[in-house]
Amino acid sequence: MTRDPGLQPERTRLAWRRTTLSGTVVAVLAAKAALHAGPTPSALVATALCCALWLGFLGIAHRRIRTLAEASRPPVIAPASATAATLCTVGLALCGAILVL
Repeated sequence: MTRDPGLQPERTRLAWRRTTLSGTVVAVLAAKAALHAGPTPSALVATALCCALWLGFLGIAHRRIRTLAEASRPPVIAPASATAATLCTVGLALCGAILVL
């Protein structure tokens, strides 16, 4: 019996894209908030960390989106990739919160 994946791979690709867009908004708003009152060394470091976390998540998401698009039956995401994506997302949220406060 063959498995019909239906629309789940498409929904998963869209979820990765939405999460990437949300991370982009957080990184841009955090950088804007950090540099609004003038660039301080701590704000620049936090902004650079935000950008690095965003780039890390972007790489993971892009690789996963490509895998989902190419495979008729996409493999389960590797635990290391899932952990890295989670850590990037949480780190980006924390950096954004620190920069805004």
